[in-house]
Amino acid sequence: MADYEHPEVLVSTEWVDEHRKDPNLRVVESDEDVLLYHQGHIPEAVKIDWQTDLQDSIVRDYIGKEKFEELCASKGISNDTTVVFYGDKNNWWACYAFWAFTLHGHEKCLIMNGGRKRWELDGRELSREPEPQYPRTTYVAKDQDKSIRAFRDEVLKHQRAGKPLLDVRSTGEYTGELFHMEGYPQEGALRAGHIPGAVNVPWSWAANDDGTFKSRKELEKIYQKEQGLKRRSPVVAYCRIGERSSHTWFVLKYLLGFNNVKNYDGSWTEWGNLVGAPIEKGAGRVAPEPVAAAS
Repeated sequence: MADYEHPEVLVSTEWVDEHRKDPNLRVVESDEDVLLYHQGHIPEAVKIDWQTDLQDSIVRDYIGKEKFEELCASKGISNDTTVVFYGDKNNWWACYAFWAFTLHGHEKCLIMNGGRKRWELDGRELSREPEPQYPRTTYVAKDQDKSIRAFRDEVLKHQRAGKPLLDVRSTGEYTGELFHMEGYPQEGALRAGHIPGAVNVPWSWAANDDGTFKSRKELEKIYQKEQGLKRRSPVVAYCRIGERSSHTWFVLKYLLGFNNVKNYDGSWTEWGNLVGAPIEKGAGRVAPEPVAAAS
């Protein structure tokens, strides 16, 4: 992991096992499958649900300052707590939670490389005990960090200027053959396809079979050598609701050192329904699949 641009944000399962009882560290599990936590979790880990804990369904946005402060306080997280995220599906939702915490200005965020899968493969301890309760803290949230989040008007301007757009959905979604991920429920997009000019690099190509991130050399080949993305160029990543693109955002920003990459969390559920927003269908710029792509 030392080869990554910011290796300090990525920790191994061994490191977590050694530090999980540290008083100023909180381990957070965030999964797509909300039942996994109760089937077995890192003993000291608390659970954060990406939908019920991090989103405000009334305004279709992330929770505001006050609710974020309450969430952290209730989980025993203070402003100086180091938070380690892990989860299922190659840390898909763990990266989403990491992004949401970063959006709210939490400074000490880490990802456990490999997530649940690597932890289980290593044969490390899992607990079926109820979620542990920690002493309540006082938390003061910051204003949202807009440097990591793109909104639709900015994306439209970005697209019209011909700047780099990265569609990290499946190739079927990108080409317009599918309205949503195969095997998942329809989430409301009236049109299928992709934002004109976007290149398609599915998010999971950044992960190995054991859930860990690919090496820097492999990632550079996927994003920089094959797609020509530049570390200093402004890049916007999107998917359907910003969950898969938060994983790619993490890869570009922390592992490869892109200094101007944003997550368009409105993504296709917004863009596919926007009046006047252009779309394309067909192969477009579909990246070649790596030989050893993660499933």
